Amino acid sequence: MTTSAATGPSTPPIRQVDSKVVYSNDWMTVCEDSIELADGSRSIYSLVVKSDFAVVIAYQDGHFHLVEQYRYAAGMRSWEFPMGNWPAGKGGTPLELAQAELREETGYTAKTWTHLGRIRPVGGYSAQRFDTYLATGLTPGASALEDTESDLITARVSETQFRAMIRSGQICDGPTLAAYALFQLHRELPEEF
Repeated sequence: MTTSAATGPSTPPIRQVDSKVVYSNDWMTVCEDSIELADGSRSIYSLVVKSDFAVVIAYQDGHFHLVEQYRYAAGMRSWEFPMGNWPAGKGGTPLELAQAELREETGYTAKTWTHLGRIRPVGGYSAQRFDTYLATGLTPGASALEDTESDLITARVSETQFRAMIRSGQICDGPTLAAYALFQLHRELPEEF
């Protein structure tokens, strides 16, 4: 059988034997799976189950609209593109989520929305994905921050400033950097989006 690096073998090399929930709350579930490897040996694999989220590149006149907030797990403030997932009990399409996050975190609404791609940020321990949208034709409005975002601030930065913030380490958020890569591809090959 011939396989490519992009597709791999058609039969998964790991089989789930059993799964149990070891922790769960409104935002995530942690599972411990008993697995069997291709050689027949057995092991365990821990999985984090979280809902998908959306990342929004709000772009206008050569500038990005960013947010900065304290990220507890990282123990630091983080400059990022607006992003988030649905609160418990709410739901909708990825586009509706992106629209809600942009409005909630920045107050802006957008005339045009372009889906740039879907990324799996941490495939080693979670199947969670995020959709990236380019929002243009921006109109300002009032934000509606959640309680957990009370320290959030916004900034409008030029792309030159944005790139300098990446180089200096001010922007080190993985989804923001991955979304920017999709944005760059979109500009180089717009017919593919």
